[in-house]
Amino acid sequence: MKLYHGSNMRVIEPDLGRSKPYKDFGQGFYLSAEEQQAKDQAHSKVDQMKTGTPIVNEFLFDETLMTSGELKVKVFADYSVEWAEFVLMNRDIKIAQPSHDYDIVYGPIADDGVNYQLRRYWGGVITLPKLIEELKYAKGITFQYFFGTERALKKLKAL
Repeated sequence: MKLYHGSNMRVIEPDLGRSKPYKDFGQGFYLSAEEQQAKDQAHSKVDQMKTGTPIVNEFLFDETLMTSGELKVKVFADYSVEWAEFVLMNRDIKIAQPSHDYDIVYGPIADDGVNYQLRRYWGGVITLPKLIEELKYAKGITFQYFFGTERALKKLKAL
């Protein structure tokens, strides 16, 4: 399968050291099966960094590895309490990173206002079910692939 990574630069060999911690599924390399999602991310990255050009990087990935047992994989098929708790764990700066040992995590993207919503949840302003509702991506359910280990990254082939 083809996966896409939106950035402000060309990426041939993903480097976990360049990845930011405390993201939805932790510090790792994020991709999408949807090219438009990666394009949107590339433009956001350029706006955020104020440098570079929007680039959609393409990678090949053997999707049978998601179920082969060769890699440790976690799949969230939809927004759920388990998904929200996983995002909370990975976004909590009080928890040492990495907070899990999955090679790959696949699941929904949290909405861009995630930090605001998490602060509301941690402050007791909203409940966990309300948090899940608030974290749903505004453009509808959109999924992401997280590659969090060198072992997983070796399974990607840049095009």
